[in-house]
Amino acid sequence: MNQHSNPESGEEGMLPVNGGVDAARFRQAMARFAASVNIVTTDGPAGPRGVTATSVCSVSDDPPIILVCLNAQGPLNERFVENEVFALNVLGAEQEPVARAFAGEGRLSTEERFATARWTRLGSGAPILEGALASFDCRLRERTKVATHNVLFGEVIGVRTGGDDASLLYLGRRYRSLGS
Repeated sequence: MNQHSNPESGEEGMLPVNGGVDAARFRQAMARFAASVNIVTTDGPAGPRGVTATSVCSVSDDPPIILVCLNAQGPLNERFVENEVFALNVLGAEQEPVARAFAGEGRLSTEERFATARWTRLGSGAPILEGALASFDCRLRERTKVATHNVLFGEVIGVRTGGDDASLLYLGRRYRSLGS
């Protein structure tokens, strides 16, 4: 096996360079990756659904496309595909309780999660969080399954921006704020 030492890790021993990283070590390293906290929502014939997500990014601005990664093991997450629409809501620091609810803390039902905040709708009908720093209303353009996750590509059909409040981040397995 092709290996090399990693003096920056502060650990003795060798690390594989051929993709042999175990899941626990990968998750430990990813915990050092600061990420914006978002709530991804959908509604339509399959019913409402919302989850807290940090694996999101822009793909293109012409046409405007974003991507969201959602756990494929959650059966209710199929609603995003079945409804063919979703919204990405970027959270401010004061919305941490909403992020926690949509992350599954308290084991709230879908209805109880949505009751933790106020919502509106834009063109797609997906729930838009009132007071979000930004919200992107999307039509599902493509879904690709990669390992344990579905990667959803959404064409942005509407945008709403909020204030310049502090952003809610997730780093080191805890919520933090940045800015104002």
